Amino acid sequence: MVIVIIIVVLLLLIGLTYVLLRNSLVSLNQRVGESWSGIDVQLKRRHDLVPNLVETVKGYATHESETFEKVTQARAAAMAASGPAQAGQAEGQLTAALGGLRVVAEQYPQLRATENFQQLQRQLAELEDEIQASRRIYNSNVQQFNTRIQQWPASIVANQMNYTAKEYFSIEEPSEREAPQVSFGSSDQAAPQQPAPEASPPEASAPEQSAG
Repeated sequence: MVIVIIIVVLLLLIGLTYVLLRNSLVSLNQRVGESWSGIDVQLKRRHDLVPNLVETVKGYATHESETFEKVTQARAAAMAASGPAQAGQAEGQLTAALGGLRVVAEQYPQLRATENFQQLQRQLAELEDEIQASRRIYNSNVQQFNTRIQQWPASIVANQMNYTAKEYFSIEEPSEREAPQVSFGSSDQAAPQQPAPEASPPEASAPEQSAG
């Protein structure tokens, strides 16, 4: 009778542990999904703002068609991206294209002085700050989820639920990857100038010749 009671208690403990682990994984998964929805909303607001910014700049710089085309193409790619990794890459391209648009706008003081352009710039800056804040929350939830599904015994339950590691979200600009190439090149050019001080030793032998 005692053995039966022990077995029943163990089964109850195992069942309770399984339910608690399953519920915790479901909760973490929902938190990841909710935090990604927050990023997605901010990204869509950003995408909606881009055409207005392009049209405003185009009114003063109609000949900058290549820059406008790059922004339009980058926006289309960002809107078509799916998943955090793909979206991060596409958003990085859009950020770089918007940087080119800002360079064009800097050449037109009258454009920068308009209330419409200033308002669009403020809205874009606020959206970018909100995206970064949402990104930190999302990546924190992803880290917790990914860590949890690798820990035993939660990993067993995660496998039964077909839970796999989530993707992190990071907006990486192409220009950031190219920057180190410039610094390495400048340091290599400066290196051959270092052997110059070797010309100083002959001066030390001059007193010996005069003494003879």
